[in-house]
Amino acid sequence: MIPVVNVQVLDLKTTCGSELVTPNEDGTYTVLINARMSYETQRKALLHALGHILNDDFGKENVQQIEAAAHGLICF
Repeated sequence: MIPVVNVQVLDLKTTCGSELVTPNEDGTYTVLINARMSYETQRKALLHALGHILNDDFGKENVQQIEAAAHGLICF
């Protein structure tokens, strides 16, 4: 099943990074993309976030392993 993803581009503080992903109670996801980043960085951030969603990373605990796997899966 393909998850429903709501993507919003917002002016986030640069300390927030390129994106934030939130799993919602109804099984959907919200992805916030930082509008302060370049278009290419925004595109990469969205692909990174979608990789986490499709890999069902939100039920996992080891952040270092999750990020290592995510960076190995994304093709730019």
